Amino acid sequence: MREVVLDTETTGLDVETGHRLVEIGCVELVNHLATGKVYHTYINPNRDIPEEAIKIHGLSEEFLREHPTFAELSDDFLGFIEDSPLIIHNADFDLKFINLELKIIGYELLPRERAVDTMIMARCKFPGSPVSLNALCRRFNINSTMRSKHGALLDAELLANVYFELIGGSEPELDLNLAKKKTDFIKQRHIRHPRSYSLSETELLEHEKFCKNKLKNSLWLVK
Repeated sequence: MREVVLDTETTGLDVETGHRLVEIGCVELVNHLATGKVYHTYINPNRDIPEEAIKIHGLSEEFLREHPTFAELSDDFLGFIEDSPLIIHNADFDLKFINLELKIIGYELLPRERAVDTMIMARCKFPGSPVSLNALCRRFNINSTMRSKHGALLDAELLANVYFELIGGSEPELDLNLAKKKTDFIKQRHIRHPRSYSLSETELLEHEKFCKNKLKNSLWLVK
């Protein structure tokens, strides 16, 4: 089963006020495990970058001006994600920015049903607890010390590890291994043939003597 963990960085929080994508990072999973195949790109948003956004991701207008627009890289991006489920932390946020870019170039939008929202998963699993990416990394002992600023590819890689833990981590594999060991044990059992435990005449006489001399009203002596 193929899935794609996805994260984005933007110029701001609201598409309605003209904010755009500036970075996309994707990590390919097969059977919930990272394959090493990734997609990463910076995007020229053709607009200024507010100082508040630069403090978060460190991407300046001067830097992004040297990179392609979404229209120029859209086919590569869509070719990478194909029709795979998308694993996203706060999916509504990322999808609205991606779909804005797709709408601008006249492409089909990504349906919400394609997204698996790890933020919702974490809220269901840990009600009342913090569910930011940093908080979940701390909870699952995932090293995020290199995350001095937000970065789409790094965050997607961290999220892939968080997602693995949210769906059970190593426990399902452990259970399967235990089940396999139990099955192997059953297969390796040897059936022993019944053995005879009949007593000799001497043993029977000794037993009767013991019952008469040592036991009161012994049931063994009842005929």
